[in-house]
Amino acid sequence: MNALFELKGLRKSFGDNLVLDDVSINFPAQSATVIIGASGSGKSTLMRCMNLLEELNDGQINLDGTDISAYGTDIDSVRGQIGSVFQAFNLFPHLTVVENITLAPRLVHGIKKEVADKNARDLLKRFGLADKADEFPNLLSGGQQQRVAIIRAIATNPKLLLLDEVTSALDPVLIAEVLTLISELKRDGMTMVIATHEMGFAKKIADSVVFLHKGRVHESGIPESIFESPKTQELKDFLGALHQAGRL
Repeated sequence: MNALFELKGLRKSFGDNLVLDDVSINFPAQSATVIIGASGSGKSTLMRCMNLLEELNDGQINLDGTDISAYGTDIDSVRGQIGSVFQAFNLFPHLTVVENITLAPRLVHGIKKEVADKNARDLLKRFGLADKADEFPNLLSGGQQQRVAIIRAIATNPKLLLLDEVTSALDPVLIAEVLTLISELKRDGMTMVIATHEMGFAKKIADSVVFLHKGRVHESGIPESIFESPKTQELKDFLGALHQAGRL
């Protein structure tokens, strides 16, 4: 598979704190890549660099063969091709579910209101939320809100979907709802990058797993090799800690 998205030698510092150090990863089209690592390993900063929310100190990011990290890049245009969902749902509380989902298609992509509205309602129906279309976010459960946030991210047909710890704020029942939706998107062929602490889910959905430790890629490979045959001591220690905590 061709690499739809490429990171080459990414470096990112906050003052004297080097958070990402020479990170290079290829993300093939129609693949699910899972980023794992302890808190503070740089996962969230990496995800924020991918959609240009953070400025790089060094390195290059290519999307579909175009250097989107180059000086003068139209950042809004790039973000229109990348869907992003974070731990916080970030839904607009004064807008209904449908209005949240149709905002970007209408304002950024110029889709007519009636078309955007129909597309949004079709997506909500497909993912079991048709009856929530005209409700406000505060009336939804956390799992429903996160599913709406994901639907909002895919409503613009992005080339790439970034999911950063999207289940961290949810209880186990609600986590299952969100993971089911993500699994269906994988079956659709959506190219996804997922940072998660849900190792069982990572094993099931990942085509490849990247282990980040202190801002560097220490290991990467298929789930079986990462979880069953770790090579570096850092990954062995990480998996051992998860096992002791009952999370693996």
